[in-house]
Amino acid sequence: MEHPLIEVQNLSKSYHRDSLEIPVLRNITLEVAEGEFVAFMGPSGSGKTTLLNLIAGIDKPTEGTILIAGTDVTRLSETELAIWRSRNIGFIFQFYNLIPVLTAVENVELPLILTPLSKRERRAHAATALQVVGLADRMRHYPRQLSGGQEQRVAIARAIVTDPAILVADEPTGDLDKISAEEVLNLMDRLNRELNKTILMVTHDPRAAERARSVRQLDKGELA
Repeated sequence: MEHPLIEVQNLSKSYHRDSLEIPVLRNITLEVAEGEFVAFMGPSGSGKTTLLNLIAGIDKPTEGTILIAGTDVTRLSETELAIWRSRNIGFIFQFYNLIPVLTAVENVELPLILTPLSKRERRAHAATALQVVGLADRMRHYPRQLSGGQEQRVAIARAIVTDPAILVADEPTGDLDKISAEEVLNLMDRLNRELNKTILMVTHDPRAAERARSVRQLDKGELA
């Protein structure tokens, strides 16, 4: 791999509870190319979500470095990290985290509020993102008027509206029925293949993992 988009080197993470040190990740080294779709699998407590959060700049490691497009995100201040995340990372969660009093298009607009875009430009970007996920006809609907699969697709539109380089997805189909899960996985597959989005996905679902181009196993904080 000549120039990986993501380079994780000797990464470890521990949490402290009183005087007790609890190791979660141990000496993780990982490279991910631009346009890759990686699924992380492993038992509960193996450190999958922690690894995702570290790469996404939500958390900081105890040791090691994380280089993303040449930027060592472990050295950024909290303010710098917030700006970096808003420009580079799109988040997709198991629970959609939509704001119930906002319409679909208003929810998708949220990441654009702090950008220099005008209100009209923000609305146009949000409408385009909803079109990409196949929900142009649901723009004015509130979350309560949508199915679970549609809510997750709105959440994906919100994740891609800033055109981030990387999408991180934590159990994106975990709260969906089989048909809705299939629709969401088809959409993620399209985002990867047609828009060249780099996707990192944590999942327990073997059917979801099958959509990834590579699967990495985590066990007791170590990458197999």
